[in-house]
This record gives sequence, structure tokens and C-alpha cells, in this order.
Amino acid sequence: MPWTETRPMQRLDFVRACHAGTDSFSALCRLFGISRKTGYKWLERFDPSDLSSLADRSRAPRSHSRAVPDDIASHLIALRHKHPDWGPKKLRMWCLNHGVDFTVPAASTIGDILKREGLVPDKKRRRRTPGNRQPLTTISENNQVWSADFKGRFRMLSQEYCHPFTLTDNHSRYLLSCRATDRESEPFVRACLTDAFMEYGLPDVLRTDNGQPFAGTGIAGLSRLAVWLIKLGVRPERIRKGHPEENGRHERMHRSLKRALECGNTFMTMEEQQHWFSDYREEFNHERPHEALCGVTPGTVWKPSQRQWDGRVPEYVYPSGATVHKVKSRGTLFMGKKGTVFLSEALTGEHIMLEEQDDGLEAIIFNGITLAYYDRKTQSVVRID
Repeated sequence: MPWTETRPMQRLDFVRACHAGTDSFSALCRLFGISRKTGYKWLERFDPSDLSSLADRSRAPRSHSRAVPDDIASHLIALRHKHPDWGPKKLRMWCLNHGVDFTVPAASTIGDILKREGLVPDKKRRRRTPGNRQPLTTISENNQVWSADFKGRFRMLSQEYCHPFTLTDNHSRYLLSCRATDRESEPFVRACLTDAFMEYGLPDVLRTDNGQPFAGTGIAGLSRLAVWLIKLGVRPERIRKGHPEENGRHERMHRSLKRALECGNTFMTMEEQQHWFSDYREEFNHERPHEALCGVTPGTVWKPSQRQWDGRVPEYVYPSGATVHKVKSRGTLFMGKKGTVFLSEALTGEHIMLEEQDDGLEAIIFNGITLAYYDRKTQSVVRID
């Protein structure tokens, strides 16, 4: 008769039978389907005043030689409260970077401490998106590719919407700008970029999505902002529609920013919100360890661009003898007897160059960048975007 889920009562029956003495101990052990060793164990544990003495005891060790001391655990918990959006790896890297006077536990151990204190929310499974298949600029150094975008809007305590504009260097992950505004507009973005370019210099490429004000509906997806960038010598680079993973480093920063905002960091006015954004940018660049940078902060990796800007838009000089045309109002180009073709309203008033090709096409070139082709036979513009 092996013991089942009601074994505390069965153990009590076994003990009472032993005390009655009507059968031998060995016979009772065989009857109850237990070994003599087990039988002696329950006889020894039995306490007539406490029937729970026959219940199963936890096999977990009462002490652990590698347990984290209470003072260290308290320090880690306090650090988590100070940075509620930091995970175990970030907390561990911060401790190592700041040379704390105790042995820093493993990230998994810190995670166990946070879970025990109820400081780790339930994690939702995320479906991973497929990798990037569009050739974009390979990132190998600072200021080679910057990324710009608006993080999703959110309501402040006043119920007014805030739209944070963000700008990062893809190589170092340095957060160059984090500015609050009540609406997404081209003048606001240009002002943010102007301040960044004046302070940090020019990047080679600015990578964005296909939304306004970064892209338009004309050739090459040009917008007025993109035209301005090209004139400064900064090449606009757009990811494919519906593929935010192609700007993954910037999107990862947005995820961290969103988590920080959800930790009670929304305010009543735009000025108060901007003050917090400035503090967050300082922490992100110089305090928060970055896992992709082997635990160091972006500020230790990033350096200003060598392409300094004085605030003036340089005039582009086309090659001598080139066929240069001025784009008319509403973005049209006059082609003589062939009539007019539409290019982009963003190019209104700008000069473009037409360069003959061997296959009956003319390349439409703006400041050294080929935007599209003009097919002389069909008298139409052939897009390449």
C-alpha cells in the first residue's frame, strides 16, 4: 500500500499501528509499502501535539554559501529604484564602471534579487522581425550615419500631446538630441538639426523613415528637409516602408526612452518635460552602460565630427559645360519642345544637371547625387527609388 497524496494520514496510521504493538515493525513496513529506514524516520519525527510533524518538509537548503549579503542586495535594489528602466545587466555594468567596494553579483543573480522584490514586470514575448535585406550604409565609425525620428507621441499630465524628436549617432549610440514639441513639423526638425550640426559637426548620412518631414512624394522621395541636407553635403538615407528594424539601433533607443517615460517621468508642461529629456540624455550618454558597447557608455566612444559647419549653406558648382536647368514653380522642369515634366516641389528654385547616358536616358543630378533618369523617347521620368 504505497503512500499517496494523503500520506500524512497514512503516516499517522502507521505510527499508531507501531504504538499498538499488534504486529512486528517489519511486517508493518511491508504492509504500508515503505522501507524500515523510512518507518524509523516517521516514528522519530512524530509529535503527538503537532500532526504537521508528519507532513513533507522543504528540501531547499536553509542557507547558501553563495547568497548575496543583505547590504549588497539593498544597494542593488536602491540602484534599481533610482533607475527603474535599467535591467540586471545594466545595473551590473554600472557597478563595475563605478568601482563599487563589493563583489558585484552575476546579472542572473541580480535578476533573482529584483524578482524577489517584485521589481521585474512580466515580460511579453515579442516576435522578431526578419533581418534587413536592403543595402544601407555599413556603419564602421563615428558620425558616418546618424538616425533621426519622432518617438511616438504621449500625453503629459496636462493631457497635451508631446512629440519627442530624437537624433543619434549609429556607431557610438550617442544621443545627440532629444527635444519636445507639440507637433511634428519641418521647421522644428530643421532647427533641431541645425543646433546639432553647429555643436557636433556634420555626419555623412542621415537615416530616417519615410514619414514627414523626412520624405516627400516627388523623385527620390525628396522633401524640403532632404534637399537642405543634400546642399549641406549630408546624404539622406531612408529605410524601406514597414521595416523599422533597418533603423534598429535608433528604435532600440526609443524602447529605452519609452520605458523611462513609463516610470513616472511625464510632467505638466512642455518646459518641464524638456528639462527631463535633457537630464535623460545626460544619463543615457554618460551614466547608462550600453550592452552593445561592452558595458561602457556612449560618451566614452563618441567624438565630434571633423566636418565642422559654420551655419552657411554652400553653393554647389556644377562641372564646366554641364547642362544645368532651374526647376520651375511647383517642381516642374521645362524641357523645350518636349514640354514640362514634374520632378518634386521640394526642388523648386534649385538647379539640376542633365547628363546624357548611352542608353537614351539623361541622368537628373542634384548637387552630385543622381535622383532619377529622363527617358527622351517616352518623355517621362524614370524613378530609381
